[in-house]
Amino acid sequence: MNVDPHDLDHEFPEYREAIMQLKAADTQFADLVADYHRVNREVQRAEENDLPLSDRAFEDLKKHRLKLKDAIYAQLARKK
Repeated sequence: MNVDPHDLDHEFPEYREAIMQLKAADTQFADLVADYHRVNREVQRAEENDLPLSDRAFEDLKKHRLKLKDAIYAQLARKK
């Protein structure tokens, strides 16, 4: 299965430098980014390996990734 990349470099290419700087300066932001990467890997594994997840569990996982992405963007937009 072809899976679209959802890592932060693909989601926010214009914020690469800001993400690195905020991760270094703000531990809460770094934790948020780490959570995003963890959840994104779970979604990718489910998509690529056809893991036994219910549709509801898979959708909940993707919604959680989206909420994390929104929180990351909100912090990036405030720092701009």
